Amino acid sequence: MAVRKILKIGNPILRQTSEDVTESEIQTKDFKKLIRDMFETMRHADGVGLAAPQIGVLKKLVVVGQEDDNERYPGTPEVPNQIILNPEITPLAPPGDGFWEGCLSVPGMRGYVERPNKIRMKWRDENFEEHDEIIEGYRAIVLQHECDHLFGVLYVDRLKSTKLFGYNEDIDTAGKLLD
Repeated sequence: MAVRKILKIGNPILRQTSEDVTESEIQTKDFKKLIRDMFETMRHADGVGLAAPQIGVLKKLVVVGQEDDNERYPGTPEVPNQIILNPEITPLAPPGDGFWEGCLSVPGMRGYVERPNKIRMKWRDENFEEHDEIIEGYRAIVLQHECDHLFGVLYVDRLKSTKLFGYNEDIDTAGKLLD
């Protein structure tokens, strides 16, 4: 396993749309190594999720995972370790739940984003098996944030207001945090 370099806002790769992952790709040693490296990179950076474009790979691949005792995210529930390929998200509620989101590609900053707290997500797992699930709450917010990366969207594009965006040490975030 290896910790990969995380691209930062301004890198044009972060603004591109990723390609679908194919069934033949998931069988390769390189793809399996990519998944292990993504989990290692996410954990090393204390993130909740990581999308492949954040490490320069334009594939529709996301990894997520957070234990419930994570000190960096007090009061947020556990997010199970999960590998997500080729996700499709349908909102089942209007945007409304707001979180002070952060991003490993926008280090040291937070912004207030309102997203639907209930979604339907269809995706494939690391065995290319299909899944279709209704997801609510914090996990829905995390998955929307990470899947946005696959389409060249960063949370700063979804800020409720540019007045609700700033450096961690300077902004008053009396709410939940998300990286």
